[in-house]
Amino acid sequence: MSVRNKPSYKSFDELVQVMATLRGENGCPWDKKQTMSTIKDYFLEEVYEALEAIESGDAEAMKEEFGDVLFEVCFLSRIAEEQKMFTVHDAVESIVEKLIRRHPHVFGDEKVKEAEEVPGRWAKLKAAEKKKKQSRESILDGVPKSLPSLLQALRISERAVAVGFEWEDVGGVLDKVDEEIQELKDAIADGEAKERLEDELGDILFTLVNVGRKLSISPHDSLMRTMKKFRRRFGEIEKRLRNDGVELESAGFEKLEELWQAVKKDEI
Repeated sequence: MSVRNKPSYKSFDELVQVMATLRGENGCPWDKKQTMSTIKDYFLEEVYEALEAIESGDAEAMKEEFGDVLFEVCFLSRIAEEQKMFTVHDAVESIVEKLIRRHPHVFGDEKVKEAEEVPGRWAKLKAAEKKKKQSRESILDGVPKSLPSLLQALRISERAVAVGFEWEDVGGVLDKVDEEIQELKDAIADGEAKERLEDELGDILFTLVNVGRKLSISPHDSLMRTMKKFRRRFGEIEKRLRNDGVELESAGFEKLEELWQAVKKDEI
């Protein structure tokens, strides 16, 4: 088929129909063989590729990756429809109703002054909805345990803040960071077991997530920036060592630290 004669699939319903065709009698053998269990890993992979596209700022890449994520949603929904569970349109209807219900400050009479108020209100509304389905529910239970750890920690802390479990200012959180670091130092000095050290290090990381939250800085984005910076600087160290005919493994810490400081200074 020539490019000129290819059909133009532009609407969401056309995407849904393409998915139905792929899973249909005369569809793709691979697509027809898939299950929710096999597709969920592809779904997660596409989400991470979409995140990379966002971080790159490449509009074309974002367009492509967002389309891939949407395709995986349609794929999973098609499987659900075949199993008489729900359709993708049911999922769309559900999220539209939820968005209206959880934004009473937009679609109702409630008022919100600051954007920071919204996550807490969302968490309260979500918990209230859950309580209608179950007699006992924690406000933290709605945070997926499969989320990346930094994002999960942020979402957990946001839920706790929604019910008043919060430091007065960022200074209080930084004091807590100092306290947690000292506890880790004490545990190391006392020769504590690995499990205790893991607990103390986890406390530090969780508290640092709250520092980011108080400063309206994404812990995930901050760490990604640091890793990108580390990759760049360490790559420059490797380049300089190669130019000097020195093997990376034999350079030693002192030489590596010297080069690190030199690279860092050159970037300023």
